Amino acid sequence: MQCLVIWAHPDPASYNAALCETAVAALRSQGHQVSLLDLYRQGFDPVLSPTEKASYLPRTADNIAALQAHVDELQRAEALIVIYPTWMYGPPAILKGWLDRVMLPGVAFKVGAGPHRPITGCLDHVRCFVGITTSGAPWWWLRVVGDPGRSLFMRGLRPLFAKRCQSRWLQLHGMNHQTPAARQRFLQRVHTTLAKLN
Repeated sequence: MQCLVIWAHPDPASYNAALCETAVAALRSQGHQVSLLDLYRQGFDPVLSPTEKASYLPRTADNIAALQAHVDELQRAEALIVIYPTWMYGPPAILKGWLDRVMLPGVAFKVGAGPHRPITGCLDHVRCFVGITTSGAPWWWLRVVGDPGRSLFMRGLRPLFAKRCQSRWLQLHGMNHQTPAARQRFLQRVHTTLAKLN
């Protein structure tokens, strides 16, 4: 299976980096083809410029061409895995900007046919999605505020993928107070989950 791993963390020596390494190793151990987009190391610009906004719908092809390599990776993917730290209840700006700039009309979705019609997905080749994140907040507090990061990926973006897309969400809550043993258990959970993708 062709797997696209998108990693968004500025510190290559972080626990989040260990999560990324574990995920990639687990996928490769099962014979999957893995493409890794390390957004910070690539210097990805998350800002949707005024020019891009002006051409977003009337000249979408211009925006696609500007990020063709990223669009090609997304369109090849059969599995999509995002790995990031939860900051201010959501993904880092660099990952949110990747979604804004790469998941374009005609690439990730088609605009709804009317003002009360939702978008329809174009990523029906994505048959597996896994979100992997850490958060400082405890699980119950994220429930209180509506768990916006999880909702973005599991509710907002999930309809863009294949109808029977396998979807998993792995989150280590209370990250600032986790013991080394708990962190190791979560790494093992990530490895086990990704080793079972098919």
